[in-house]
Amino acid sequence: MQSFPFSDATTRRFSAALPAQADVVVVGGGVVGVSTALFLTRAGQKVVLLEKGCIAGEQSSRNWGWIRQQGRDPDELPIMVEANRLWRELATQTNQDIGLTQGGVTYLAQSEAQMARYADWIAHARDAGVDTRLLSATEAADLVPGMSKKYAGALHTASDMRAEPWLAVPAVAEIAQREGAVIIENCAVRCLDLAAGRVAGVVTERGRVAAPEVVLAGGAWSALFLRNHGVALPQLSVRATVAATSALPVVAAGGIADDEIAFRARVDGGYTLAPGGFHELFLGWDALRALPKFLTQLRAAPFGTRFLPVAPKGYPDGWRTPRHWSGDQPSPFEALRVLNPKPNVSRANRLKSQFAQLFPELPDFQLSHAWAGMIDTMPDIVPVVDRVAALPGLTLGTGMSGHGFGIGPAMGRVLADLAQGKPPGHDLTRFRLARFSDGSRMHLGPAL
Repeated sequence: MQSFPFSDATTRRFSAALPAQADVVVVGGGVVGVSTALFLTRAGQKVVLLEKGCIAGEQSSRNWGWIRQQGRDPDELPIMVEANRLWRELATQTNQDIGLTQGGVTYLAQSEAQMARYADWIAHARDAGVDTRLLSATEAADLVPGMSKKYAGALHTASDMRAEPWLAVPAVAEIAQREGAVIIENCAVRCLDLAAGRVAGVVTERGRVAAPEVVLAGGAWSALFLRNHGVALPQLSVRATVAATSALPVVAAGGIADDEIAFRARVDGGYTLAPGGFHELFLGWDALRALPKFLTQLRAAPFGTRFLPVAPKGYPDGWRTPRHWSGDQPSPFEALRVLNPKPNVSRANRLKSQFAQLFPELPDFQLSHAWAGMIDTMPDIVPVVDRVAALPGLTLGTGMSGHGFGIGPAMGRVLADLAQGKPPGHDLTRFRLARFSDGSRMHLGPAL
């Protein structure tokens, strides 16, 4: 069984001379940053996207690849509906097949109580014009034949899709580059360049770029970047393990999940497998500081997180990772170019056993790869998408909480409009940064 098959050394493909100035600098080359750069470029802005490692080197290439409207927080859902449309458009504009497939998403229910929760969520789907429906036990078995377990029914959204993230995000970056965005990999932004209390550009390891606007889409690194500028963000990063099987007969066209396992077909004929509701948190100073904000989430799912006492060297919340530095000295972003956590091998092997038990008629198979990613998550499991009042000229898009790949293109469009002072087209009240400092209670929406 091999580790993550697309290393940073083999996927770097974007380089250019560092411009002296730009209209907007985008920090971070994941799906959100890449999409932001694309829509800013289409709006006529001179855009520079800077990535410390490689485009989609971290969670944006390591996720499940689901493009999912189903089960979204109701405040995210209208943005996700837009993203569903944008993915279809982008797939026709790229020069390669990104594996975009409308196979639907299905949540299998193991009890009538679970079916009742699914039924409650359908009202949100109906309000957003999404085609979600409940399936009976017989319909669920017919949709995913050959399962050894019997389910009470399912929640199903036929219009949901999947794509191969390690192909899709670089493909969107190539569209942005072709349309005029300057994209530079292996160029860390150390800090903001500030003048008279507002953003004047960024300081990189290669020099300064002057710009009146900056968009921070740094994923798991965002809180560390902001802390260096005195802005507190209760964002943590959790390790999630994923595995891929060798080629197998088709058992389902779309994404399928129950309480224990999630899986979806891949373009190479195998399946991507992931554990349902399980992740691991490396403890550090930021985790301790943020704990009070996360108590609501921990109480709601007390057994979904495994705590690990020490983060690997250089991780954003490592015990010895610097929290403060100046622009004329190397930053933590240069010390660790790509977060490439080791997978939980025992959990990956358990996934293989669970999948084989669920589909006993499948031939013997192996896990071809297992890998892990660090998911940037917020206490209420929805992102921060907002202007940063303490740093005028900075727009923040982070904490996608495992939802970033699917919603990325629309979040990028929203961030592009925010950075230009345009109406974002959606109600972003739920995603404001101030909710963590204005006394608001942490509210977990009725997401599934």
